Amino acid sequence: MTIVEALLLSLSLCVDSLVVSTTTAFHSKMSMRRGVLMALIFGVCQGAFPLAGALIGDAARSFIEAVDHWVAFGLLLGVGGKMVADGCRSKEAEPVRQQVTVGAMALLGVATSIDAFAVGIGLGIEHSMRDVLWTVALVGGMTLGVSLVGVQLGRRSIPVPERAATIGAGVVLVGLGTKILVEHLLGL
Repeated sequence: MTIVEALLLSLSLCVDSLVVSTTTAFHSKMSMRRGVLMALIFGVCQGAFPLAGALIGDAARSFIEAVDHWVAFGLLLGVGGKMVADGCRSKEAEPVRQQVTVGAMALLGVATSIDAFAVGIGLGIEHSMRDVLWTVALVGGMTLGVSLVGVQLGRRSIPVPERAATIGAGVVLVGLGTKILVEHLLGL
């Protein structure tokens, strides 16, 4: 995986964390200290979930080696397609009227990271664990940074173009999946 591919993957996976951190900070009037905590939780979840998926993908690699490119393509197509569909039909977030608890932050972190688990399976199938580890670290670190930006935007009541960001992230994931499939089919 090239650095550009890893950066695109990281940005695609952290879009939902940006949107959630922005809307949560806006609607709850979150303090910066709690915003940093939420960003840390999101970063850890976005790093841990693809790592767990990659470990499963790596373990399954020998069993599905003949079709691994189709599996990776299918996972990225599924996650990316769902993101595009969600972006096309997104609605306004429900306002949060009270302080967001650490438990709620953890649930939001898990919810925003489920797609990263599926992508991680594809990473584990297609790439060495060395590549996976630095990619996962990049995903976690970028999510932390993007979530901090989201908290600042929300605290300042600056909206995030949720629909466009979600659709764009989905298109990137579908593109990465297509690249994997084409490279295998053409023997590159």
